[in-house]
Amino acid sequence: MEEKDVKKDEMEIAEEEVIEGAEQELVTEEEKEEQESSIDNDAFNKLQEEKDQLQDRLLRVQAEYDNFIKRTKKEKEADLKYKSQSIVTELLPVLDNFERALQVEIEDNQAKSVVEGLEMVYRQFKIVMENEGVKEIETDNQMFDPLLHQAVMSVEEEGFESNQIVETLQKGYQLKDKVIRPAMVKVNQ
Repeated sequence: MEEKDVKKDEMEIAEEEVIEGAEQELVTEEEKEEQESSIDNDAFNKLQEEKDQLQDRLLRVQAEYDNFIKRTKKEKEADLKYKSQSIVTELLPVLDNFERALQVEIEDNQAKSVVEGLEMVYRQFKIVMENEGVKEIETDNQMFDPLLHQAVMSVEEEGFESNQIVETLQKGYQLKDKVIRPAMVKVNQ
């Protein structure tokens, strides 16, 4: 029986050793998993941070692109709105010369018919300018506005308020809402 007891003891010892070995393997595996988990967490955190940074960059680039599109659209609209500004600016002296020519008094019948023809061309010319959005700046009985008028003389006249326009020396014009030539005026002090 002693042999049985010895074998039993040996088996118990062997079992304990196997259990201890398994426990140690479990502990080392758990430690490895914890280490891997902490490594995985670090890598995950780094990847998450990198993803957040890229997401932020993407949103910024997208916002910049949207702003670029809006700005380009506004510039195109402004270009279309004022596309005729350069030619209108060059035609204003022609319009002034027409008005000067029509102010001349003529007594000859043949010359009167020429003036009537000039008046028709002048009216047609003004209609074309109005269709392009050109408007004459009002000056009659108006108060001086530095955004619309250019004061070239200052006088003291009876019957006019202070800062009121007395006389228009050269007509001013606007293209839609933009002043392309301010009116030159005499202003009462």
